[in-house]
Amino acid sequence: MENTTQANILYAKIIIDISHEQVDRTFCYKVPDKLIGKIDIGSSILVPFGRGNHTRCGYVMELTDTADFDPSKIKEIIGIATDNLPAEDIFIKLAVWMKRRYGSTMYAALKTVLPAHKKQTTLKHRFISLRMPQREANEYLYECRAKNRKAQERLLAELLADPEERIPYELVTGKLNISAATIRSLKEKCVIDVTEEEYYRDPVKINAKETSKLNLSSEQKYIVDKVINDFDNNVKKTYLIHGITGSGKTEVYIRMIEQIIERGKQAIVLIPEISLTYQTLMRFYRHFGNRVSVMNSTLSAGEKYDQFERARNGQLDIIIGPRSALFTPFPNLGLIIIDEEHEPAYKSEQMPKYHARETAIELSKLVDGGASVVLGSATPSLEAYYRATTGEYELFELTKRLTGGTLPEVECVDLRDELRSGNRSIFSRSLKEGIEDRLKKHEQIMLFINRRGLAGFVSCRSCGHVFKCPHCDVSLSEHRGGRLVCHYCGYSEPITRICPECGSKYVSAFRAGTEQIEKEVLKNWPQTRVLRMDADTTRTKDSYQKILSAFSNEEADILIGTQMIVKGHDFPKVTLVGVLAADMSLYANDYRASERTFQLLTQAAGRAGRGELLGKVIVQSYQPDHYAIQTAAKQDYNAFFDEEISYRRLLAYPPVAHMMAVQITSKNEEAGISFSNRLRVILEQPLVPGIDTVTGTFTQDSQKDYNINDTKIASSYVKGSLMESDKPVIIGPAAANISKINDVFRFVIYVKSADYAILTGMKDRIERYTARLIEAGQYRGYSVQFDFDPINGF
Repeated sequence: MENTTQANILYAKIIIDISHEQVDRTFCYKVPDKLIGKIDIGSSILVPFGRGNHTRCGYVMELTDTADFDPSKIKEIIGIATDNLPAEDIFIKLAVWMKRRYGSTMYAALKTVLPAHKKQTTLKHRFISLRMPQREANEYLYECRAKNRKAQERLLAELLADPEERIPYELVTGKLNISAATIRSLKEKCVIDVTEEEYYRDPVKINAKETSKLNLSSEQKYIVDKVINDFDNNVKKTYLIHGITGSGKTEVYIRMIEQIIERGKQAIVLIPEISLTYQTLMRFYRHFGNRVSVMNSTLSAGEKYDQFERARNGQLDIIIGPRSALFTPFPNLGLIIIDEEHEPAYKSEQMPKYHARETAIELSKLVDGGASVVLGSATPSLEAYYRATTGEYELFELTKRLTGGTLPEVECVDLRDELRSGNRSIFSRSLKEGIEDRLKKHEQIMLFINRRGLAGFVSCRSCGHVFKCPHCDVSLSEHRGGRLVCHYCGYSEPITRICPECGSKYVSAFRAGTEQIEKEVLKNWPQTRVLRMDADTTRTKDSYQKILSAFSNEEADILIGTQMIVKGHDFPKVTLVGVLAADMSLYANDYRASERTFQLLTQAAGRAGRGELLGKVIVQSYQPDHYAIQTAAKQDYNAFFDEEISYRRLLAYPPVAHMMAVQITSKNEEAGISFSNRLRVILEQPLVPGIDTVTGTFTQDSQKDYNINDTKIASSYVKGSLMESDKPVIIGPAAANISKINDVFRFVIYVKSADYAILTGMKDRIERYTARLIEAGQYRGYSVQFDFDPINGF
């Protein structure tokens, strides 16, 4: 292919707005003379595409005076896409990084970093003011009275009462009952002026009074001073705050942000759940007023667009929201805070399957001058804490509750004993007594049903034995057809209704829902005021806020819910937390099950006794001696980490090693199995990052990255002598957790390696292979996606 250069001709390399492997590359277009100087990198443009020259949108990735093929065959850009916002350079770079690190099409990565890329209608306020000199206006007023022009008289009288003021148009047409025709007539006679002012939609509807600052503890002050001193010394890095529940992490965030704003910078605060937005926003709004806004999925497209515009134009200092808020276009970003950083919600389940923590750290390196990243949690993810122990992050500890109160008493109830004593109720005897006691004292109660990760695991209710895979150390899932299946390696065995450990016939999958618990509460305590918070009760826009506000205002005695009720909420009157069936996440079909159980139980325990009253937590479990439950009861994170990391190290699971899930779908089961096995063969070939194993030569990117051009060295390296000590472990293919959705069959291959670059190299190899199939017209009916260090099953 010959490169052709022509003077005064500009070409643009465009990514088309189609997220498909077949068009996941740039296309060359000629920039017409009328658009030279108006188009830049990141511009959204319209181009003719395909054989039918259909008009498509695209983004400019590069401008050049060089054409990659015959200029006479290159199509011309139609124009600028006025409905779309341009992509800023920093987000183009971030999208490129996400595509390489996580695998996706370039357009999918661009859409991710541009969550409000469509322009929205601008809203305007209209005002009416007096244009005519006051003396002449008074004369016209008398004329209106004489000629019985009542509407004009009312408007003029209102304007003359304060000639310098402007009256909102809606007030004139509403309360004064004056028609648009009357207003138009007065404007045409130059009696009045009608002016317009643009305004932004503001989703924050809070009347919060400014509160006095709390005195920081010595631990809190040390953290704030250290981060800000580093910032002033141009040291921008990642910090992890490990603080027990109620230790005042939010106050630390607020003080950091105050200092950052004083330095002319802005801050992004990420939250894990939409349910946290209201309470968190209240805390920040009391300190920073209307310089704070929110970004979440309940906002309309217009509200999202306006918040990004306010941030871009310098009208906001702080944006709060879930992971998509990370892409807020602040001009001077200085601080990114990720609260409750352990939450799985920070991992995207759509391509590219990025993690907000890693992406925030990359973004902090890209912004002008750099930014600091602060992670916070009472139960840090093993990934974050492991990196803190290795020195990659700086670790801070908050060991005392801000109120000076003590951690709640935790009682673990063995449900096997309850069953033996004849109690088949959802509530243990101890929990019933606790509920009755708190109701008499007019204190509040939270009942938490641990449904996260429920995948139909089967256990014995007599002895607590859980049916597990002998090869993967995860629980087996119950499937139709009478089999228990492992979704990591494909191992299966027939279901037995007799426990192999104790011979009991009480073998089943334990299932209970929030509605069932609510019915049982009302059955036992009919006069109790109950609120339920789950997916069914939080579907409407303001439902989270209404439920949390009602409980905070003591309009209910008991709050029942799933994991969304135990994360970060602060209710001083809650003195009892009941955790029902802790085992439901403990034996989920997931190597992270113990970690998630520990986190949920610790967070749940942290909701009790946050005020002056002492708190108690009752944890109901079939395995009360399990280390995750025991360490959570003691709120001993270090003991849990030491135990759990030893298992991760033994089995080469993250964070000690990295894992890539290759997720395959096919409309035909046999074809899907065959294709998955082919991918396994490709993955088994020896690999060095950046080397094409088909040709044995370094790719263009690897030559740039490693500065290696000797293809003979590359070929000998691929043959394996240097790879033997760090050979990736490949598991599968096996049927996915959900093996078929909408008649599409799903398969998965897991690959483990201590070196992330090896996994991305294997990803690149599969992408090259599928690209060749596409070129040959043989890639039909398949789909391949990648999930690095997966959080959720597939």
